[in-house]
Amino acid sequence: MSRRVRRRCAATDKGKRTVPSDECAVSISVTPGSPYTVDWTSLPDDTVVQLFSYLNYRDRASLSSTCRTWRALGSSSCLWASLDLRSYRVSIPTAMALSTRCGHLRCLRLRGADSLFSISALRARGLLEISADGCRGLTDATLAVLAARHEALQSIQIGPDPLDRVSSDALRHVAVCCAQLRRLRLSGLREIDGEAISAFATHCPDLEEVTFLDCGSIDEGAIGKIMSLRFLSVAGSRNVKWATASLAWSNLPNLLGLDVSRTDASHIAVSRVLSQSKSLQLVCALNCLSVEEQETNNPIVSKGKLLLTIFTDIFKKVASLLFPDSLADSKLVFDQWRCNVKNQDKSLGDMMTWLEWILSHTLLRTAETNPHAMDEFWLKQGTSLLLTLAKSMQEDVQEKAATALATFVVIDDENANVDPARSEAVMKDGGIPLLLALARCYRESAQSEAAKAIANLSVNAKVAKAVADEGGIVILTNLARSMNRLVAEEAAGGLWNLSVGEEHKAAIAMAGGVKALVDLIFRWSEGNDGVLERAAGALANLAADDKCSLEVARSGGVHALVKLARSCKAEGVLEQAARALANLAAHGDNNGNNAAVGQEAGALEALVQLTCSQNEGVRQEAAGALWNLSFDDRNREAIATAGGVEALVALARECTNASEGLQERAAGALWGLSVSEANSIAIGREGGVGPLLALARSEIEDVHETAAGALWNLAFYSGNALHIVEEGGVPVLVNLCSSSGSKMARFMSALALAYMFDGRMDEVAMVGTSGEGSSKGACFEGARRMALKHIEAFVGTFSHPNLFSLAAASSAPAALSHVAEAVFIQEAGHLRCSGAEIGRFVSMLRNPSSILRACAAFALLQFTVPGGRHAAHHASLLQKAGAARVLRGAAASATAPIEAKIFARIVLRNLEHHQTESST
Repeated sequence: MSRRVRRRCAATDKGKRTVPSDECAVSISVTPGSPYTVDWTSLPDDTVVQLFSYLNYRDRASLSSTCRTWRALGSSSCLWASLDLRSYRVSIPTAMALSTRCGHLRCLRLRGADSLFSISALRARGLLEISADGCRGLTDATLAVLAARHEALQSIQIGPDPLDRVSSDALRHVAVCCAQLRRLRLSGLREIDGEAISAFATHCPDLEEVTFLDCGSIDEGAIGKIMSLRFLSVAGSRNVKWATASLAWSNLPNLLGLDVSRTDASHIAVSRVLSQSKSLQLVCALNCLSVEEQETNNPIVSKGKLLLTIFTDIFKKVASLLFPDSLADSKLVFDQWRCNVKNQDKSLGDMMTWLEWILSHTLLRTAETNPHAMDEFWLKQGTSLLLTLAKSMQEDVQEKAATALATFVVIDDENANVDPARSEAVMKDGGIPLLLALARCYRESAQSEAAKAIANLSVNAKVAKAVADEGGIVILTNLARSMNRLVAEEAAGGLWNLSVGEEHKAAIAMAGGVKALVDLIFRWSEGNDGVLERAAGALANLAADDKCSLEVARSGGVHALVKLARSCKAEGVLEQAARALANLAAHGDNNGNNAAVGQEAGALEALVQLTCSQNEGVRQEAAGALWNLSFDDRNREAIATAGGVEALVALARECTNASEGLQERAAGALWGLSVSEANSIAIGREGGVGPLLALARSEIEDVHETAAGALWNLAFYSGNALHIVEEGGVPVLVNLCSSSGSKMARFMSALALAYMFDGRMDEVAMVGTSGEGSSKGACFEGARRMALKHIEAFVGTFSHPNLFSLAAASSAPAALSHVAEAVFIQEAGHLRCSGAEIGRFVSMLRNPSSILRACAAFALLQFTVPGGRHAAHHASLLQKAGAARVLRGAAASATAPIEAKIFARIVLRNLEHHQTESST
């Protein structure tokens, strides 16, 4: 389907409709290339207005700009009766710009004390309801002006953030100004004195609902003077005198519902108010320890009245009130009530509406505080309650339930761990389709909360699969394209968690998720750390997959990530950006991303700078990126030019007490750089030997293995080899060679020792005065004997007497194959040697020491085993060096140990194999 917007002017052709020049027509082809079109301007006005009502404000404004007719329809009062500005920062200029359309505004939702301060500029004198959150800084003056400018207010809801700067004086002003007030919901007030509450009793005769959440001191007796009161909640409030409260509140003639959840209400007080109040039908006392303890042994019995605690079956209790005889499944009670709401008693309907609201807030606050011993409640009925509330017709309840679902499953926010039983309970109870449907609705506030819940639940692999199976990847990808930052941020978080699973990465790429995530980085480039971190984290996971990494590069991901690494200040964003670049560069020869990252302007310089970050995670990921990038020859030299040698040596020096991951990556990056002669010498000159030896002493295999690799490269050059000896490196390498659990660490330590004592270091080692030379010579000789002893022992660990005897006595290829299979170190196949290094091992085959000859033959065997990643490359270098003759000599030597002979024969066989392969 193609869509076009065109301006149609007066036409003279016969049969064409004439359209005035100040109109526009919007038409779409029914099918591509079809002559039939649908003229949207022919739709009835009522239909267009209805369509507008399903759009967010941004899309509504975009369509209103199409033509005069739609501009007029877009300004219809019914579209501006309700306004949700929570996603926007409402300043006075913004409010003034909206004021021409707010003459009929009745309901307003916004976020922040500054936004509340600005709403007087909307000139919405007929405003009936206002709901605001995030208003911690709200002052008496702002609240007083709000009340004075909007005297018709019937509902004021400000919370859940504490209003600790609002006093009773402001509440008295609200009571005097807003005489039509029917609902008052406030949170976190320090004190609510009797005069303020009495003012409401005097001036607000229709006040039916009062909610004081998490407040300090409340005058309980004064509340008893609000005779119109039907619903009262003091959930989470402290310092309530329950004896006074129960006496005063039990005399309220119209009180239907009382909420004392999360308070220290006594069992006696609750029992008294239930038994003495003639009108009261429901008391909610969730997380009231005193009530719950006493209720277990001494339950309150009050006919026709409900007491809800975490130990009662809430569904069954509510069902007994609404459908005492007709409901088979009590868990459907809320659904049945919503279906029959028009036929229900008004008082019961009002109470159910109020119950939904207080439950959503109490369950959310309980999920946030995560008290002990709540697992049974959440699994038995809490999860079902939240899912039921997520289907409420009240938007606020829906969103709070979704937020609670996102919150109660998290048990370790720092490490993104979720409770498996809770998250799977949501899935088994049908929560995934429900949340995805909520994420598809037109309300952006609901989209963001639902996406957050889906994101957190998707940390669990089973739930992640259910999300993907239900089409969640496409939904989250579409939400990631939203122009609303909060929606895009939560959607990116969902894709981040889903992309952990290998099975979901291709689906994300196929749904356009990669492009959507890259676009997020460009769209929210400044001051939006949450969305940037989530987008970069998702791209980092996707970049770990070979095919997806290509899609990341094609979509401009390299440029976007480098931009973050260069300009962003947030540590979380920098860590994920560096991790993404590391993963992009990790695919070696499979694609060209390694080179592409290195060629991106400023990439290497930015990563080098990040190794100096104060944040350990940033340093670790930056070092990992440099390690991967150093496998490319051009990148390796460019990193050194950008100051990488100095930075990484400093990092290795500082990280001896850091995490294992940082230690491994610091050593690995130095290992990668040390492949070239210039870099290897520079590392030694910068003092890199000492830090690498310190890391080689680590008990962690991954750490000392990487350090051994770097020391092996450094030891190739005589100056570095001497530094290793002088700084006590021989015992360190000997220890690795003999006792490491990693075959690779033992192998590379043995090769480093072989480099150090094959004779090339002798001239450098003897420099000094005669006295010093004698002392140095003695120390050097002792170190040499120790090294050779442990090299011999290392090679001996691969000796299999029976196999070796059979191979020596037989010329059959099978005998050599059995030996090769037995001694091959799988990981050694990933090592790549230069021509100089291969030449050195060939020279070592002629060394007077039989131990070094055996070590050299063993090394060449590992480097040439068919199937090894670089085996063909090594075979080619050996052929160019004329190694076959030397190998035949080693294999035939009468003085060589049997291991050296067998290893030499296997290398010759390997060379023949590669030569045959290259000729075919």
